[in-house]
Amino acid sequence: MLKPNLNYGNLKDSYLFYNISQKIAAYLKEHPGKKLYRLGIGDVSLPLCDEVIKALHGAVDDQSKKDTFHGYMPEPGAPFLRETIANHYARRGVTLDTDEVFVSSGASDELGDILDLFDMDSSALVMEPAYPAYVDANIIAGHKIVHLPAGKENGFVPLPDDNYVADIIYICSPSNPTGAVFDKNTLKLWVDFANKNGSVILFDAAYEAFIESPGIPHSIFEIDGARTCAIEICSLSKTAGFTGTRLGYTVIPKDLVRSGMSFNSMWVRNRTTKTNGVSYIIQKGGAAVFTDKGQEQIMVNIRKYKENANAIMAALDSLGIWYCGGKNAPYVWMQCPKGMDSWTFFDYLLNEIQVIGTPGAGFGACGEGYFRLSSFGSLEDTKEAARRLVELLK
Repeated sequence: MLKPNLNYGNLKDSYLFYNISQKIAAYLKEHPGKKLYRLGIGDVSLPLCDEVIKALHGAVDDQSKKDTFHGYMPEPGAPFLRETIANHYARRGVTLDTDEVFVSSGASDELGDILDLFDMDSSALVMEPAYPAYVDANIIAGHKIVHLPAGKENGFVPLPDDNYVADIIYICSPSNPTGAVFDKNTLKLWVDFANKNGSVILFDAAYEAFIESPGIPHSIFEIDGARTCAIEICSLSKTAGFTGTRLGYTVIPKDLVRSGMSFNSMWVRNRTTKTNGVSYIIQKGGAAVFTDKGQEQIMVNIRKYKENANAIMAALDSLGIWYCGGKNAPYVWMQCPKGMDSWTFFDYLLNEIQVIGTPGAGFGACGEGYFRLSSFGSLEDTKEAARRLVELLK
């Protein structure tokens, strides 16, 4: 008799975004036409830059001619894009072989698929509050979850602890949801910890383009020793507005070996078995991101999002409310005022000033009492939301 993957029965229902949508729908039903200020959005709102659009159009034209038509692409990625990404790392002082870079359809897909490389009996350390998919993907894979709590006392950047050891270690820097970043010294501690215990770090670098402070690594491979213990997963979604276009990349060093097996070789085998690669058109658009002009143009958009974050931070500073994130990330993680829990604060903002954020409780138990505000909306709406926040809480 067929036996399904019973691990799906161990998943908890996720009510976070469902509850948010239901509360918003109920509010709008009672207040039709009322304008809402959406600072809970995790999606970008600015369009693809001109260089990317030009490359996409050129690639479409290529597909219309016999001489330049492309069918199936190499499963690990087109050589032109893998080389372009490796050169991008080289400009930051990180040396990669081209075949250590794998092109993907986005970080979210890759974060789930990459678990194929680990035995079913593996354990995964998740620093909470965390992106919920880290936990859910490992539950589906049958892995044991080790929850490492983080909080205001450590700025939501926990240090290694011998009481919390696991085969897989998730690090997201800058973090979703907290916006906290790991400096070089802290990352070095985690790299040494992973190498000592034979663990593998899954480094989620989806928001690295928002880092502006010196001394904050954009890549874990800026840290000595990372090549023997880390896999890096990155995305062009927030970097270049590819949320609807879908493109990312994963770096797996050839030095990463466990039980005599190369993770790089295993991933080549996995991709050539389970995918037919990313389309030529999308990869040409992605390559344009890494040109000098492309980098210049995407930073214009990122600066606009950071201007939104600055408006949010200025409001919280004026109110004396504790927060982290914002400076090096598109998210601001604030402490709920007056001892409110995160859902009570959500209701309070929605009903009193029509501002929408994301309750911290949705990111794990350590998120209770905190609230995530996003900088991905329009500057006009963000400034108005910040003004209303100050007026309400002053």
